Amino acid sequence: MLLKSYLEDFFNRFDYCREDAIVLLSTYDKIVENHETDAMWKEAINLYNESINCDYEKILELADEAAKCLYLQEYTVELLIFICLSYRTEKIYELQGIDKQIFYDSMLDLKYKLEECKLVKGIVGSFVAKWFVGFFDLSRFALGRLQFEIIKFGEHYEHNGKILTPESKVINVHIPRTLTPLDEKSCDVAFEKAKAYFEGEIGDVCAFVCHSWLLYPENKNILPQHSNIYRFMLRFDVIKSEVDKERNDLWRLFDTDEKNFNKLPADTSVRRAYIEHLKKGGKTGSGFGVFFL
Repeated sequence: MLLKSYLEDFFNRFDYCREDAIVLLSTYDKIVENHETDAMWKEAINLYNESINCDYEKILELADEAAKCLYLQEYTVELLIFICLSYRTEKIYELQGIDKQIFYDSMLDLKYKLEECKLVKGIVGSFVAKWFVGFFDLSRFALGRLQFEIIKFGEHYEHNGKILTPESKVINVHIPRTLTPLDEKSCDVAFEKAKAYFEGEIGDVCAFVCHSWLLYPENKNILPQHSNIYRFMLRFDVIKSEVDKERNDLWRLFDTDEKNFNKLPADTSVRRAYIEHLKKGGKTGSGFGVFFL
């Protein structure tokens, strides 16, 4: 009952819509009321309780097995197991003295991915549950509008006397789909927060990197200069890019698995610009960029 109460409180704190909360709570009840699947659930949670650097693949395997036993949606169960794990994550944040707002902002990603899953798949859950691991092993944090983690740069790069080597530690940037603008002010605040948060890990040079469809160089020819995506791109020196021949990332912009540009939703200026680009034979892709702060 303790975990059930936590789930109810979690959905209230993070403002889940009632219909989604009911689906997730009902799924939880079905799992714990069955002796076999309850044992799987407890095993999965115990793996995380023993160590945050646990076998997350095994946790998801146990969740999927429970889903199959009860004919539940795997996406729903995979999201639910991470929400359950967040009970301990919150305790770890408290023990390590990490700001409660950082926990809240980081766990909001579970809700963001739920909204994506509903739009793209029509299912209450997540189709990218493996992505959550970084938040649960405390290697990735949401700091305001953006999300950050430390990685090795992996390249040679120099700009205005500042040098990065393949072994240099840099701050990797992720842009969650929050349904809020990617405006310059909120990004400025997030970058400053990340610089301060990771100060002890990155050395004297503070470099941010990002690998995203937002940094695809062709975007500068597709999007208007006043758009938030265009302005976000200008921060970065894009040093590598690639074409997405299969258009696998279109769902990130259009909230659908549809790849036929004639069937894509055209309800925003950015979407209309991209559809026009595709109709003219244009490609989509991604870029890898860097900037110093």
